[in-house]
Amino acid sequence: MSKPMTRHADVQTIPVSFTLNGRLQEIDVEPNELLLDMVRDRLGLTGAKRSCDVQVCGACTLLVDGRPVSACTTLAFEVRGRSVMTIEGLADDGKLHPLQEAFIEHGGFQCGFCTPGMLLASKALLDENPNPTEAELKHFMHGNICRCTGYKKIVESIMAAAKKMRA
Repeated sequence: MSKPMTRHADVQTIPVSFTLNGRLQEIDVEPNELLLDMVRDRLGLTGAKRSCDVQVCGACTLLVDGRPVSACTTLAFEVRGRSVMTIEGLADDGKLHPLQEAFIEHGGFQCGFCTPGMLLASKALLDENPNPTEAELKHFMHGNICRCTGYKKIVESIMAAAKKMRA
């Protein structure tokens, strides 16, 4: 049973217990605190970026129970009892995920600002559909914007990772 809301210095807080990158977290959050702010400012995981603040660009993408969410519009308390993955949790014990390797090998990034969101969204896609067509990939990734590229290298990177992951 979860603890009731408590008051700290005239600010209501909500106790939140969730799994972050495979580790249990327990933290008190304010009712209006955003997931992005909790993860970046309070837990020190700065891979997800703040950009549009209106769920359009995908720079803040995190995975919640394996599904991509915009952390800039998700309230922190909404992850109670759930599993959250940030880009910092994608590598496994220091070994890059095949998507990370493919982005490096195929030049799927330029400035890197959008890359964490691209990687997590594409992970969700490949977990759901290990063999997407290029059209399916483009449709799934439409919520992740890159201001530096024409997306060709990003698509090539994800398709290469999909092939490697199926092998």
